[in-house]
Amino acid sequence: MESSSIPNVTNGESYNAELFQGWHVNGECPEGTIPIRNSRADEYYAPHTTPQVTLEQDYVAGYEYATAYMEKGHFYGANAYLNLWNPVINDGHLSTSQIWILSGTLSDTNMIEVGWQVTTLSKEPELFIFWTRDNGKVGCLNLNCPGFVQTSRRIALGSSLSPVSRYMGSQFEIGITIYKSYGNWYLRVQNEVLGYWPRSLFTNLAAVGEKVMWGGTVYSSGTKDGSHTSAQMGSGSFPNEGFGKASYIRNLQYMNGDGTFEDADKGLRTFATRPACYNISLENNKKGAYRTHFYFGGPGFSIACP
Repeated sequence: MESSSIPNVTNGESYNAELFQGWHVNGECPEGTIPIRNSRADEYYAPHTTPQVTLEQDYVAGYEYATAYMEKGHFYGANAYLNLWNPVINDGHLSTSQIWILSGTLSDTNMIEVGWQVTTLSKEPELFIFWTRDNGKVGCLNLNCPGFVQTSRRIALGSSLSPVSRYMGSQFEIGITIYKSYGNWYLRVQNEVLGYWPRSLFTNLAAVGEKVMWGGTVYSSGTKDGSHTSAQMGSGSFPNEGFGKASYIRNLQYMNGDGTFEDADKGLRTFATRPACYNISLENNKKGAYRTHFYFGGPGFSIACP
């Protein structure tokens, strides 16, 4: 099933590089097939969980966030450009930059996640998706269970992304758009429609999203000495360092009930679990290419984040 219409998104400017995945050196999959990345027996992925904007619950669970969000609305899609970096992490850790669409209460949360993540084994950013209809009991990462229907033969979920940004050097990004069409939730990466989540997967999200979020996550399974993890979020730099140093997410938009993407400049709030470890700085430049955007991230462990 192909979406009959793709909503217009305010790009601001064209991408500065074509998305490349390592397996592309061997070509693309033939028509009528899709790429599926083989899983290794020793692979470990940190569990994805519903982000709650409360310091105590998330920090105890091992998750820390630096996010911008809109809630108590009717959202039919979300869009953004995610600056692409390769943060340094430790064993048993996870670092992401992503978009969330959620609906429901904590016990029956329906959720879609899309973005890039660096895991213990990958050691480089890879494209990922995640969905659940009951706060993680049913649902999965990428294509690890029936659910997401992939239609693209050019992009492989779980495969590495390049090129990546360099500190005070060239900056690269990945464009992600999630939108509802004919009841299903579609995913576009760059200019390629990757596939869709059928409406039948969800309960609350079958109708509409109640909350959208953009930002970063770090998961830590703990350190031997009890100190804070040194896993980096984003570029590993704090937001106040700005462009070329700190990671950004730009052109924050949501899709309304008319199928139009609007700038997320009204009612947008920010949250950082521990600002001394990972923080976020919201900015808006309606006349510029980045429009509503923010810088986020940090190094984790430091004198200020023991």
